[in-house]
Amino acid sequence: MTPAFSIAVYCGSRMGQTPEFASCAQAVGHWIGSRGGQLVYGGGNNGLMGQVANATQDAGGRVVGVIPTSLVELEFANKRCDELHIVDNMHQRKAMMAERADAFLALPGGIGTFEELFEVWTWRQLGYHNKPIGILNLDGYYDEMLSFLASGVRHGFMSEWQMSLVETSGDLNTLLPKLVETAGLSQQSADLAKQI
Repeated sequence: MTPAFSIAVYCGSRMGQTPEFASCAQAVGHWIGSRGGQLVYGGGNNGLMGQVANATQDAGGRVVGVIPTSLVELEFANKRCDELHIVDNMHQRKAMMAERADAFLALPGGIGTFEELFEVWTWRQLGYHNKPIGILNLDGYYDEMLSFLASGVRHGFMSEWQMSLVETSGDLNTLLPKLVETAGLSQQSADLAKQI
């Protein structure tokens, strides 16, 4: 059965220091799965990654994991995935995740999460894709990062337009529907352009 939508979620392979992070990851997975969606993620079973994947499947959604060979043991590759792709390197991992996703969502995480977020953001500003990107700013986790990025705008190294390419919210029930809706509109525009 074809999923209603497909969201790539970037998040930590650690749990974080407060239970709210795990609860949020579970809630995101439940939201995706209960609406017939598909999760595309890094394929690990550790930390928030495992929480969002297991919650997606438990709620009836599909899970596509993409993990490099070198991380299969380190991140405990999730054998429950509906599809588990073991690839050679991080470049292949990120390319496949981007290809399989209709939208991108960053949850709390570390430098891997930041790197994946900034890459798809850069790709969008360069026109390599027009898929929506969201940051779920749980408990102000991303406040300092967003403040720093605003300083990039003030100092003339970034623009407000670049900032507008990413939706930010602390409420998953506001952010996720917006990403899915925008992804659907983007796909309709792409399909129409092919017909012209």
